[in-house]
Amino acid sequence: MTSACIFGCAGPVLGSEEQAFFRDVQPWGFILFRRNVETPDQVRALVNALRETVGRADAPVMIDQEGGRVQRLGPPHWPVYPAGRVYGALRTNDPLQAQSFARLGARLMAHDLAALGINVDAVPVLDVPQPGAHEVIGDRAYGRTPDVIATLGRAAAEGLLAGGVLPIIKHIPGHGRAMADSHLHLPVVETDHQTLSQIDFEPFRNLSDMPMAMTAHVIYSAIDARRPATTSRRVMSQVIRQDIGFEGLVMSDDLSMKALSGDFAARTRASHSAGCDVVLHCNGDMAEMTAIADAVRPLKGRALARAQAALKRIPRRVEPLDLGAARARFAELVAQAG
Repeated sequence: MTSACIFGCAGPVLGSEEQAFFRDVQPWGFILFRRNVETPDQVRALVNALRETVGRADAPVMIDQEGGRVQRLGPPHWPVYPAGRVYGALRTNDPLQAQSFARLGARLMAHDLAALGINVDAVPVLDVPQPGAHEVIGDRAYGRTPDVIATLGRAAAEGLLAGGVLPIIKHIPGHGRAMADSHLHLPVVETDHQTLSQIDFEPFRNLSDMPMAMTAHVIYSAIDARRPATTSRRVMSQVIRQDIGFEGLVMSDDLSMKALSGDFAARTRASHSAGCDVVLHCNGDMAEMTAIADAVRPLKGRALARAQAALKRIPRRVEPLDLGAARARFAELVAQAG
């Protein structure tokens, strides 16, 4: 049976131990990082090898390809894409042009990813950055207001879908106020619930129809003073499922991040108990993955239905694209954004 987890691998080629482990555990999907990337042919071979281990040609293979600081594919084989803030900085009196710019950037990224067999991108970032917050979000956000972020985030999500790649909205229900980087520390947000709902949660509410979401390892003390969103049943049920109204598949952010406490089995159980459909582990460490595999739930029931529904959002045929003209137009818009 498929396990409700997504795992990374250690390098550009699968080792025999990894192959045997993935065949046994049957993770729902996989994630790639820069350590896994050398050339297009090598990435395609790795993607195929990962899917072969679980025997599912449609197994999700995801990547963080936002642009800017977070871009796993880059020169010399792939283009550089701008950070999210650049899309919102387009100097124009026509707001539809900024939407077109964000959609085009995502459509081009989807073209790059689909050519490698990668079918999920951890985009768009819907966090609303606040003055004085940690710069872990910073220019990854499309703007500084919920409306701009929701509008450009939707444009990016639609560009990915048009190119055959599933978007993941992140970091639900919002990482923009965090005063710490959750890769290293556990952020605690003291803002009142009403303000959070009106500002931080709003872009996620606007994109609640998207197929997949990734949690924030952030405590919102007005909602649950003890647990970060990833392991908080209260945040999951009252905020993500009810207030935001998200009905798609919810995955944890990386379980190896230092914001979380406890061993990996405990982190896995806590994430599932809170309501995460799938847990994510990124670094490819075999000991950590083994501990997660011992505690992970089978993918079944509502979690399985959400996973199946997400994969059905991938179109049978992608939107036609004149690649040369699209890249030329995109370069013009990047220059115009400065």
